[in-house]
Amino acid sequence: MTATTRVSRPLVLAGGALLLLALALVALMLVRPSAAPATTASASAPAETSADVGFARDMAVHHQQAVEMSFIVRDRTTDVAVRRLAFDLINTQANQRGMMLGWLEMWGRAKSSPGPPMEWMGHTVTPRGDGALMPGMATDAELDALRAAKGRDAEVRFLRLMTAHHLAGADMAQAAATAAGTAEIRNLASGMVLGQRSETALMADMLKERGATA
Repeated sequence: MTATTRVSRPLVLAGGALLLLALALVALMLVRPSAAPATTASASAPAETSADVGFARDMAVHHQQAVEMSFIVRDRTTDVAVRRLAFDLINTQANQRGMMLGWLEMWGRAKSSPGPPMEWMGHTVTPRGDGALMPGMATDAELDALRAAKGRDAEVRFLRLMTAHHLAGADMAQAAATAAGTAEIRNLASGMVLGQRSETALMADMLKERGATA
């Protein structure tokens, strides 16, 4: 056997393997449909004007402020009950916000809308320019006052702001639980209604303990 023969056999085998690999890749591309871009809505995604999409966007914003207020009060009081409530709100609402943003991503919908909030509820909310984008949300001035407060003053301010926040949030969630077309949003919204109403009752008791009202 010549040197040429000894070299050519491995080359032939390698060439055949590459050809088989190329054919397999082509077959895979033909069988497997390409994934749609994340920014493109799938045919089964809720409509842009649906309660599902509108609620996910608006409640994500609503929740973000609740988380912000909870972080603020956590660092301005040593009261165990208030700090525990703040910790629960941070974890629960940050997790729910992540779920809603994840669904918007999966549906191929933008995480924000150029239109006014709560259109999906049939409401027209005109931005007031004070930071309170939706009913129940604290204004920039109220947040600044919470940041400047300490001790019992911070606790009462937080409990009052969060009570208003929860009352409006529960109303929004109730609307979504009724109008949403996806089980994900209906189930999440129904759970929010129960959770936020329960926390509202708890905060009323906590305010009473501090000689204050909502």
